[in-house]
Amino acid sequence: MDNREARNKFWKGVLVGALVMSFVGLMIVGLSAGIFIIGRAVIDNQAQMMQSQQTEQDSAKVSDDDFARIGAKMEYIQRIVDQYFLFDEDEKDVEDGIYTGMMYGLGDPYAAYYNEEDFKAFQEDTQGEYCGIGAMVQQSLITGLVTVTKVFEGAPAYEAGMLPGDILYKVDGENIAGKELDLLVNEDIRGEEGTYVTITVVRGDESEEVDLRIQRRQVEVPTVEHEMLENNVGYINILQFEEVTGAQFIEAVEELEKQDMEKLVIDLRDNPGGILDTAVEMLAYVLPEDKMGGLLIYTEDKDGKGDRYYSRDGQVIRESASEVPNPKYPMEDGHQLDIPIAVLVNGNSASASELFSGALQDYDAATIVGTQTFGKGIVQNLIPLGDGTAIKLTTSRYFIPSGVCIHETGVTPDVKVELDDELANKAVITHEEDNQLAAAIEALE
Repeated sequence: MDNREARNKFWKGVLVGALVMSFVGLMIVGLSAGIFIIGRAVIDNQAQMMQSQQTEQDSAKVSDDDFARIGAKMEYIQRIVDQYFLFDEDEKDVEDGIYTGMMYGLGDPYAAYYNEEDFKAFQEDTQGEYCGIGAMVQQSLITGLVTVTKVFEGAPAYEAGMLPGDILYKVDGENIAGKELDLLVNEDIRGEEGTYVTITVVRGDESEEVDLRIQRRQVEVPTVEHEMLENNVGYINILQFEEVTGAQFIEAVEELEKQDMEKLVIDLRDNPGGILDTAVEMLAYVLPEDKMGGLLIYTEDKDGKGDRYYSRDGQVIRESASEVPNPKYPMEDGHQLDIPIAVLVNGNSASASELFSGALQDYDAATIVGTQTFGKGIVQNLIPLGDGTAIKLTTSRYFIPSGVCIHETGVTPDVKVELDDELANKAVITHEEDNQLAAAIEALE
C-alpha cells in the first residue's frame, strides 16, 4: 500500500469514526462557553455517567452515498494538499481540525471538540484548587470578546494589576480574538506552577493596551464564603456550583444559625453555574415540600424526555426516562429554611445559578435583587469518545418549577438595582460601598 492509499484509508477511518462513534456522556449545565475561572474549566457536570450506544437507525442517517461523496471530496482535497501545500502536513492537527469543523458546523455556540490533551485539562478536579492566575472571565457569544468579571484578592492576577472589565486581547503576544474559551483557558493561560504568562488586556474608554506579566500559581478558591452582617443578617457568597458546594452551603447556613441568623442574603453575582445535582441539593435544603408538588427542576431533550427532580417525604427524588441509575438519588432531605431570603444576581449569573434563583422565585421563597441574569437554560453533554478525546454539544433544555425555560431571557429580579458605576472596575468591593448588597438587605426588611 503506497502512502497516498494509506492516507486515503486513514481519512476514511477518521470520517467514519467521527460520524458513528458510540459514546458515554457527562451532563453539563454551566456556562462553559461563556464564563470560566482561568486555570480550570468551570463546567456543570451531572455526577452520573450516561452510557448510550448509537443504534443502526441512527448510523443509517449518514447513507453510503453520503460517505462516498464526502470521502471522494476529502481524497480530492488531499491530492491538492499533496501536490501544492508548501509546508509539512501534520496529520494529527488536520484530524483534530476535521472534528472541530464538525462541531462548528452545528451552529451550537457551546459545541466543541477536545483532543486528548485538551480533554485531560478539561477534566481537572472540581475541588476549588487549580494552577492558574486567579481571575474569572466571560466570553460574549456574539462578539467572542473575553472580559474579566472578577479578580480574586491575593491571586497572581490581582498582584499583576488585572481589573474587572479588562478585555483579554493577546496571550504571550498572540491575538486570541475568537478563540473558544475552553481552549483559551486550557491551552494558553493555564500552565505549570511557577511559569509566567503575559496577558495583554484592553482597558477603559480609551482602549488602552496594558501588558500584564503573571506568574502561574496554585490558587485555592473556596466555592462558598459566609459571614454575619449587622442586625443578624447572614451573608453567603457562592462562587460556583461544584461537587463540594452543597455541603459547604449547608455548613455555612448551620454556622450562621448558631450565630442567631434571622435573615439571609445569598450572593450569586458572577456565578457561572456548576453541577446540576449540587443546585438540586441546595434547593431541596432551602425549599418546603408542600408547594408545587415538591418539583425543583426538570429537563427535556428534543424528544420531550428528560429528568424531573422532586423533594418529597424527606427525600430528593430523580424521575428519569433514562435506564441508567444515578447513585446520588434518592438523597436525604428533611430541611426547610424558613427565614427571609434575598438573592443577589447580575448579568453574569448563569445556568445553575439561574436555576437556583429562578426556583426560589417560583416558590416565593426569596426576593431576587440586582440585574437581569445571563439567560442560559440549555444543557450540554460532555461526551468522551473512547480514545481520550471528547465532544461537547447541547442536548436538552432545563425548566424551573413554573415550567419556564429561561434560555435567552434570564431571571428578572424582583428589585432591579444596577451596581454603582464607580464600583464596576474595582477588583475588590467592600460591603459598605456595595449598593446592590444594601438593596438586598433593605428588601429583607
